[in-house]
Amino acid sequence: MIIAVHQGPFDRLPEAMAAAAERGAELIVTAEMGTTGYNIGAKAVAELAEPADGPRAAELGALAAKHRIAVVYGYPERDGDAVYNSAQLLSAQGERLANYRKTHLFGDLDRDQFSPGNEPVVQADFNGLRAGLLICYDVEFPELVRAHALAGTELLLVPTALMRPYERIADLLIPVRAHESQLYVVYANRCDAEGELTYCGRSTVASPDEVVAKAGPDEELLFAELDPAVLAQARAETPYLADRRPSLYRSLTEGPRA
Repeated sequence: MIIAVHQGPFDRLPEAMAAAAERGAELIVTAEMGTTGYNIGAKAVAELAEPADGPRAAELGALAAKHRIAVVYGYPERDGDAVYNSAQLLSAQGERLANYRKTHLFGDLDRDQFSPGNEPVVQADFNGLRAGLLICYDVEFPELVRAHALAGTELLLVPTALMRPYERIADLLIPVRAHESQLYVVYANRCDAEGELTYCGRSTVASPDEVVAKAGPDEELLFAELDPAVLAQARAETPYLADRRPSLYRSLTEGPRA
């Protein structure tokens, strides 16, 4: 399977989708809050938020169907009075396969704008792989990535808005997450600026054994080829998931015993 990462302005996503489809990509992944911008203020976010089946979903679904390519995008989701930092996976037919609400909010910027989601593992079957969604800060929690792996996720799709000086997350942590939980991680970032935030690019696609593709700091359409056999081999050679001893880890969720 060939996938693409659009590290560039969201208004150029239609051209990126066309170019990615032309190269044979089955999926294109975009950044966190790409439809509106991330650091734009709580009032603006609330005004621009829409339901998961809102106008933007219809627009992107039509583009996906036109170019025959699935898409993951980040957007502000409104559900009643609550606004969530969400990511949605649409199929190559334009149908919604999965919608995820960011569960771990990053600092005041997130907390001032969004309610936290409460469903940690959201998945969909996608072209022979079990795909899962996280957003930005979520992937920095090993427990959450491991929960995905234990639930069968093979392809973890992570829209992000990683800013300087946190380049180490893309460079160091993402490959480790892929290795320790034995899955593919697709980390799709921005490369522009909003207010005082400068996004660092460096979108990364990692397998359990290597960095498959890596973007620089500037606008780029990144491509990577994914092979399910790589996961099977990695899990056989380094069986972290099979060798776990959950009874030893109870303090992670239950607290220390008296």
